[in-house]
Amino acid sequence: MPSVRATLEAKEQATLAPYALSSSRSQGRVYAEPPARARTAFQRDRDRILHAAAFRRLQSKTQVFVDGSGDYFRTRLTHTLEVAQIGRTLARALGANEDLVEAICLAHDLGHPPFGHTGEAALDELLRDAGGFDHNVQGYRVLTRLENRYTGWRGLNLTLETLAGIVQHDPTRDLGSFPELKRQAGPSLEAQIANIADGLAYNAHDLDDGLKAGLLSPADCAELDLWHRAAEGFGWGAGRLDDLARHQMIRELVGSLVEDVLQESRRCLAELQPSAPQAIQQHPCLVVRYSREMREGNQQLKTFLLERLYRHPRILCTQERARQIIQALYAGWREDPRQIPAELCQFASAEAQPRSIADAIASLSDRSCLRLAQQLAPSRTAPRR
Repeated sequence: MPSVRATLEAKEQATLAPYALSSSRSQGRVYAEPPARARTAFQRDRDRILHAAAFRRLQSKTQVFVDGSGDYFRTRLTHTLEVAQIGRTLARALGANEDLVEAICLAHDLGHPPFGHTGEAALDELLRDAGGFDHNVQGYRVLTRLENRYTGWRGLNLTLETLAGIVQHDPTRDLGSFPELKRQAGPSLEAQIANIADGLAYNAHDLDDGLKAGLLSPADCAELDLWHRAAEGFGWGAGRLDDLARHQMIRELVGSLVEDVLQESRRCLAELQPSAPQAIQQHPCLVVRYSREMREGNQQLKTFLLERLYRHPRILCTQERARQIIQALYAGWREDPRQIPAELCQFASAEAQPRSIADAIASLSDRSCLRLAQQLAPSRTAPRR
């Protein structure tokens, strides 16, 4: 009688498109280990990510609004779950490996420090002479070095397909600086799905949070082509946008974006007619994409959010405070490593090198970062210039 895993692998072979990555043909892991009895290789990756400490820490990390701004604003965790939901929808419709897409989506933000992109920019400046800081590269460090849950290796020992998909969440990234992935090709269909699901969720749901917070208004959004498309689909006029109407507008927006991705991606796949995953990975263009019209509307939305939400005075004020907190904590720990809490010593050694200090800070939640900065010795609290 075949094992549960063998049955699941056979189901993959029978149901996935020929251009999808299948777990039974995985290139394996950096450290060899027996396969799971009741899960495929990609299902095992997904579960390891879900149980990682870095995944749990996402619940208290900023998306746009600093943790504690309100119960209904998104955090890195809720954003990640929304990305995974959209990714699974796209994967199922395109015949891709849903488990692999889910694993990539769940891991795509594990390297984010506290305070979102503000925290990333602050650490990048502080590590300017030590290679800088990038949340995608940091996520790879988390998954391959910093998580410590097994006796035989550091990291989670994920499959090479999952690791490559996480790095190629940015499709333009060169894999040359990732020694374990030197032999991997371009972004798979699954990596491309995770990438577009992230951007889709990010833009639509930041718009939702901005409206909820009152930093954006329906009148502001009237300049957006996508807003008019959603209003037409919902049948909403220019009246009051209460919570119920706002939810419906965002659903219409997300639905139209997802449908456009599916239509355009199916058109690309029909034109390319890939018979194996390598045909997609070696293709010079992304096959998971928006139509030209929707791509222009999505870019308009991104520009709108940058100018009207991310640069809003209220957001900029909290961002400046966040930058100062991270600078102070970094300076204090560099000058006096004894102030580093014992539970963070796995990240920052007694030598207090810039990269290990950044590892420790990046692991913190917004609230923990603020608390630890406030507990620094008084002479250490001024940020280093």
